[in-house]
Amino acid sequence: MAAITYDVGMSRWEPDAPGRLARAALDLYVGRGFEQTTVAEIAQRAGLTERTFFRHFADKREVLFAGSRALQDFLVDALASAPESATPIGAVVAALEATGPLFQERREFARQRQAVIAANAELRERELIKLASLGSAMADVLRKRGVADPAASLTAEAGIAVFKIAFERWVSDAGEPDLPQCIRQSFAELKSVTAGS
Repeated sequence: MAAITYDVGMSRWEPDAPGRLARAALDLYVGRGFEQTTVAEIAQRAGLTERTFFRHFADKREVLFAGSRALQDFLVDALASAPESATPIGAVVAALEATGPLFQERREFARQRQAVIAANAELRERELIKLASLGSAMADVLRKRGVADPAASLTAEAGIAVFKIAFERWVSDAGEPDLPQCIRQSFAELKSVTAGS
């Protein structure tokens, strides 16, 4: 039986390549800046090849947005399964609050990711596009639940605005309560400013 040998520069397979690439990318983006970091450097930091990077991510921006589809699927499912008796905005807020456990264990990653995005106009634009997609998907679910337009679109957009403000508050200060609490506080503030209209 022939022995298997490895080239000196070739590392053995290790699990969680996407996670390793994401952590390496974020470390480099925080330390050097997004623009100054190359895919080759990310792959090298993760102990992987550029080819492996492109198997998991379309470009270096997508490292920061890779979970967007999973988040959208989660929110759509949570909103669709809300009780029929829930008001449209109540169902949206409950779905948003349900994301808390998804983010809680990744709070430091979320904090660093948010700082990188805030420092780059192209990434801020990409973030807004992803949030608009979330809003559109949630509006579709509301329509399926019998909410007519423009109420479905307005409710979904209000929910996304609440989520955006709450998330920014949650990542900006370690002393903030958990994400669901921040969402409830932001929603209460929205209700307060619209109560007099």
